[in-house]
Amino acid sequence: MFRPRITVFLALLAAAWPSVAGADALSRDDVEAIIEQHLVDNPDIVIRALEAWERQREEREQEEARRLILRHTNEIHDDPDTPIGGDAEGDIVIVEFFDYRCGFCRRSAPALFAVRDAVAGVRVVYKEFPILGEDSVRAARAALAAREQGLYEPFHEFLMTEADDFSQAGLMEAARAVGLDEERLADDMEDPAIDAYLQRTHDLAATLGINATPSFIIDGELHLGALGLADLEAIIGRGVP
Repeated sequence: MFRPRITVFLALLAAAWPSVAGADALSRDDVEAIIEQHLVDNPDIVIRALEAWERQREEREQEEARRLILRHTNEIHDDPDTPIGGDAEGDIVIVEFFDYRCGFCRRSAPALFAVRDAVAGVRVVYKEFPILGEDSVRAARAALAAREQGLYEPFHEFLMTEADDFSQAGLMEAARAVGLDEERLADDMEDPAIDAYLQRTHDLAATLGINATPSFIIDGELHLGALGLADLEAIIGRGVP
């Protein structure tokens, strides 16, 4: 796994060798053999170098993500077609790109709902980002259609925590559970504006370098992967009472 990186590391060291006193008497092969033996005898050098390289790579990626988030902050936070929850004027904004069929999204959901409901000043921005197939797209379209009946959040929560059938019939059963008019929901799901919004969200995710769920944007920082309650509390600096 590390061999290509070690080879590059050796090449770089060998390239620098001519500056070392006495190196003229040694061939490049001699130099590489000496360096390789030294690294074999002291493997922690390679480990430290790779760890430093990985940290620098992550820092560069985070900085690029911050720059993109700042540039596209209006699309991220203020798209009028994006459902929101919690305190609409809250100063702590949690943006989640999610898919109802994503296991890690479902794992994060109870913690996110707990923070939304119990911590003052939290606003949640729900970015429907179906990337796991036709059932995911259908579920997202149904959830967005539920806005027309003022029941987006109850339906969203049910789909994220209770539902496991995202066929049309399964979604209609979930709709009944939260008091939605099924016939109206089915009609509203066909609104072309929903498909346009989903495409816009996919385009935004691509611009931000987001290609997996869940992905969170909190206070201008991108967080990839599931977040538990302790993670969210640490990030926002507030705990659930």
